[in-house]
This record gives sequence, C-alpha cells and structure tokens, in this order.
Amino acid sequence: MAGHSKWHNIKHKKERMDKLRGKLFGKLSREIMIAAREGGPDPEKNTKLRLAIKKAKSSGFPSENIERLLLKAQGKLEGEELHELLYEGYGPYGVAVLLEIITDNKNRTASEIRKLFQKYNGNLAESGSVAWLFKRKGIFSFTTNNASELENKLMELLLDYIEDIKVNQENEEGKYEVELITSIDNFEDVKDILDKNNISYNSADINYIPENTVYIDDVEKAATLLRLAEALEEHDDVQKAHFNFDIPTDILQKSLEIINK
Repeated sequence: MAGHSKWHNIKHKKERMDKLRGKLFGKLSREIMIAAREGGPDPEKNTKLRLAIKKAKSSGFPSENIERLLLKAQGKLEGEELHELLYEGYGPYGVAVLLEIITDNKNRTASEIRKLFQKYNGNLAESGSVAWLFKRKGIFSFTTNNASELENKLMELLLDYIEDIKVNQENEEGKYEVELITSIDNFEDVKDILDKNNISYNSADINYIPENTVYIDDVEKAATLLRLAEALEEHDDVQKAHFNFDIPTDILQKSLEIINK
C-alpha cells in the first residue's frame, strides 16, 4: 500500500491527539462553516456539508455548536470571514505537498506555512505547480478480518463504480485496512449502496490522491518527511494535507520510532 495511504491511517490516530489539544473542533467548525456558505445550510441538499457534519458528530462535536455554525453561515449570527484555499509546495527529496486551507487571515497563514516548509528544507510553491499531480476522488475506508471476502462483496455490489481497491497488510490485531476509491460523481451512489446493504465503513470522504509517488526507502529521509507532515497537519488552518511519498512499511515503522524517541 502506498506511503500516503499508510500516513492516512496514522492520521486517524493523530486526530485523537488533536481532539485532546482542542484543535480538531476548531478545524471541524471551519469546515462546516465553509460548506454551509458555499452550498447552503441544508445537509440533505449539500453533500459537502453533510459529510462535514457527520465527521464532526463522530468526533463528539456538540449538536448545538453545529446549529450555531449553520446560523453564522447564514449571517444570522456574527462570524469571522473565512477563506478556503489550496496551498502547493515541495518537501525535501522532491515530494509534492497539497494543503487544503481554511483561514481568516491569508497573509498570516501563508507566512507560517512558508516557515514550516523552510524548516524541513522544503518550499511553498506557486499555484498550479503541484495540484496537477493529484486528483480528487471519493475514498471509503474499512477494517476487516477477511480482506478477500470484503473485496469480493464490494466488487459484487459496486463493480460499475469502483476505480480501485487497496488492501493494507495485516496489522497487529490481525485485521486489514481496505480502501475503496471512486470518482466524485459516483461518491454519493456508492455511499447509498453501502448503507442500504449494511456494509459499515470507518470513513467516507473526498480527498486528493497522487497520480504518481516518490519512493522513499531511507529511514532518516522518511523521518524528515513525517516530521514535515506532522507539523503541517497540526497547523490550525490546515484542514487536510496530501503528499505523494511512498514509504515501505518497515521504513515507516523505523522512522516513527526515531520521531517518537
């Protein structure tokens, strides 16, 4: 499984840490606000908002806070002016980085993100220099004891919708991580079919996937990239960070041991 997917799984664990630090709720609030302002406050008519609310509720975000955010998005309560942006850059070793940003201060955010890149020998790039290396796709993640059985079931139900299925190797608990990738246009149809057939998934989201990857088989290089990834992920204005590195599992584990020392 590509390094960016393994990092995606690591991020799920890190999100619990973000919640303890109070960062996750702030990011979820901005995501809901932007989605509601762009597509309207009705989740039934606004897919982006529906996904943002579901993600917030699964993280324990209070329902009354969601209601207040929807009112702010409609101008019924005072709220900050938010901007949704894409930042593009290069980390060390030629790794491409695409950041989904929501900020109330473009100049401050640009300055802070640029400093993070420079700290790890990367650089913030011009618009269009990196985005073409990524494609937006719908991604569903699953955890299963029997990867072959789940894969066959998904193929049976969703043959016309699946673009790819990725199966991670068995983890410490003897389970497999499975990702189903589909187009944005088919995202809602896939979600409906899974729900109607009572097939549970860990997450359903629209993300950027790299068209090609940079293979990193050096522990120190991998550790540097993961430090950059973590620093960018932890910035308050970064909603999502996408990378095109591919790090083998054994190198990934060794680099994490270095970081956690």
